Amino acid sequence: MKTLTYISGGSRSGKSRHALELARVFAGRKAFIATAQATDEEMTERIRCHRRERSGDFLTVEEPLDLAAALGRLPAEVAVAVIDCLTLWLANLLYRHGDGTDTYPEVEDFLRALENPPCNLIVVSNEVGMGIVPAHPLSRRFRDAAGRLNQRVAARADRALVMISGIPLILK
Repeated sequence: MKTLTYISGGSRSGKSRHALELARVFAGRKAFIATAQATDEEMTERIRCHRRERSGDFLTVEEPLDLAAALGRLPAEVAVAVIDCLTLWLANLLYRHGDGTDTYPEVEDFLRALENPPCNLIVVSNEVGMGIVPAHPLSRRFRDAAGRLNQRVAARADRALVMISGIPLILK
């Protein structure tokens, strides 16, 4: 049976590192589905650091918009895939659609794909709802949409955990 593990936490809390550790336990081929886009030098450096952490252990699939399609394209021999991360993916969708909504067909397609995934999945997302209420309406909309997406993925997960200061706390 394929499992879905959901990992949440704040920025630099150890989410990605822990996801890779969990994935390395699986026998067989491993994949990493990256949603980040190198839009500036700081993001380029973050991507570079994450690539070094993965070394050659993982097949890397870069997909900023269509996670369901990325899952469908994984080779059959992949035993586990890490998706990192949902909040960057949601930001990409918000930027692409820019239509004042936070309901995107790509999100619904991804959630449907989680019902029968091609392999074990470890999904990483940022917890963005524990800070101050953003002053800008677009920022509030993003924060709220991310919170709803995180809830929907966590509800489907077999295991859910939150990372705090590099320490995983099991939620379920």
